[in-house]
Amino acid sequence: MVQVFHNKSKVIITCNKRLSPYLQTEVQELGYDIVRSFSTGVELYITLTECIRLNLNLRCASQILYSLRQFKASGPDALYQEVLKMEWEELIDFSGYFSVTSNVDNPQINTPLFANLKVKDAIADRIKEKKGMRPNSGPEANKAVIHLYWKNDEAEIFVDTSGETLAKHSYRKIPGKAPMLEALASGVIYASKWDRKSPFVNPMCGSGTLAIEAALIATNRRPGLFRMNYAFMHLIGYDEQAFFQERRLLKDQVIKLPDLKIIATDLSDDAIDVSRRNARTAGVETLITFETCDFARTEVPQGEGGMVVFNPEYGERLGVHSKLEATYKRMGDFMKQECKGYAGYIFTGNPDLAKRIGLKASRKIEFYNGKLDCRLLEYELYEGTRRTEFKQDS
Repeated sequence: MVQVFHNKSKVIITCNKRLSPYLQTEVQELGYDIVRSFSTGVELYITLTECIRLNLNLRCASQILYSLRQFKASGPDALYQEVLKMEWEELIDFSGYFSVTSNVDNPQINTPLFANLKVKDAIADRIKEKKGMRPNSGPEANKAVIHLYWKNDEAEIFVDTSGETLAKHSYRKIPGKAPMLEALASGVIYASKWDRKSPFVNPMCGSGTLAIEAALIATNRRPGLFRMNYAFMHLIGYDEQAFFQERRLLKDQVIKLPDLKIIATDLSDDAIDVSRRNARTAGVETLITFETCDFARTEVPQGEGGMVVFNPEYGERLGVHSKLEATYKRMGDFMKQECKGYAGYIFTGNPDLAKRIGLKASRKIEFYNGKLDCRLLEYELYEGTRRTEFKQDS
């Protein structure tokens, strides 16, 4: 097992539902061949050292899992015995710390925590038997992390090379109200027609995630620039030179775009303050113009096209619909009147409110925000007048 950093194995890169197409593109652009893709991720065949590069570069991923062993296990005792056979003393330091996560669908297991406990006990017992000391373990995913996938009697043990999720990009120290997950914001930008050079306008910016991700993507700043702890660092055989070499490459790849125009506005002073601070942490504060104002007063650069994107409230709470209906209609009016020549986007989880926009969507791109079924609605905002602009969106 000591050769995991150099041996090729099955690697599963997970992501949130509906982000898989964008994750696939990212992985292929980094030069990796995909063995298969599915709704919540992709499968590769690579070494654990190659997982270091992926951890630092991917925006849409959640976890990167390196397979150690597959086996049959009908119940908890069989699981324990199979995990006990593995050479954990060559992977986890007896003086270290590890945690166990799982995805379990087995008729004998009522709670995944019981399966986690069996794996944890087997690992600790094996290391104590070989080294005379039990490593510490617990729920924190900030050191070595072992992942169990167990469906019926098919079990597989992985090293989770990421630890804490990659879907958060580590610059957002202050989340703000109902923030969009960074991986989702990246997916939204990838799904759009934005060319990463023309203006990017984000009224109702909230905590600024869409505007910040736009600046990061345009300048090729990768999430690995903001994070210094991954689970792969806590395994025996880890060579920190491999990490620092990849990190140096990230710094060298940053593109300077002094003329890039990203505009983020919000009615709330607090939201703009949070956005500005998050942008500062991400190193892109100078690339974004922040302003406190009603969204309809957002200044849209004219004559150059670009992208305007809204992520408004969806009105999940009762009693706010009539106010939001008026807001959605105003968003449609604003895009129609002030954003001619732009590609317009509205991200919403409420199809009834979307009908109030009063524009015909050219595309409806499916996403999930958490468990909420959402759409990124795309509008072509022509310079001239088109009859279809005024049709009710069905």
